[in-house]
Amino acid sequence: MERQLTADEKALPLFFTDDVYLVAEAEPIAAQQISTENSPVNASAIAVEQPIAPQPTIVLEEVVLQPVAPSQPVAPPTVYKFLGNNKRNILILVNDSEYDVSDEKGRELLRKIVKSVNLTAADFALLNYAGYHNTSFAQLKQYFSCAFVFAFGVSPQHLGMDNHPQNKVVTIGSVKLIFSAELRKLEEDMEAKKTLWGSLKQMGL
Repeated sequence: MERQLTADEKALPLFFTDDVYLVAEAEPIAAQQISTENSPVNASAIAVEQPIAPQPTIVLEEVVLQPVAPSQPVAPPTVYKFLGNNKRNILILVNDSEYDVSDEKGRELLRKIVKSVNLTAADFALLNYAGYHNTSFAQLKQYFSCAFVFAFGVSPQHLGMDNHPQNKVVTIGSVKLIFSAELRKLEEDMEAKKTLWGSLKQMGL
């Protein structure tokens, strides 16, 4: 069949018997101007404005760094050089900066003193205090656990104690002590030696 299409204006009335009106074409409406009242609402496409939570206030505090004091060096514990084995916790102190113990006369006197109370080198500790100045009685007692102390040339003041008479038995706590002169001086003092002999008998050794 041939196409019945014509553009002749005189032929149009043959096909359309009714009145024909030309209507101007409406301009397209922008998408954003279409009301949503008559359109289905897409909930996911509508952004719901949520209230914005208040942000916490950040307070910057000034930190002052204090200088760190250098740590003080810890003094190593004192190591005492002494003679004997100290099995009976008896401490004998001498004070001679020239000799390890004393001169020959002084050493002989000390041997007599030790023998008079039936002591041997295994029973006591013999320490020359000249090498340990400013050492207190408390320090010596802690180190040697001494129950008896014979101090020759070492005064109570040297050991940080109150004054006590020489050649007499002094009891400090559980410790018995005798303070006497330095061995060389004691050897020449007969009266002091007699007093010392009597006190040694009271020691209970």
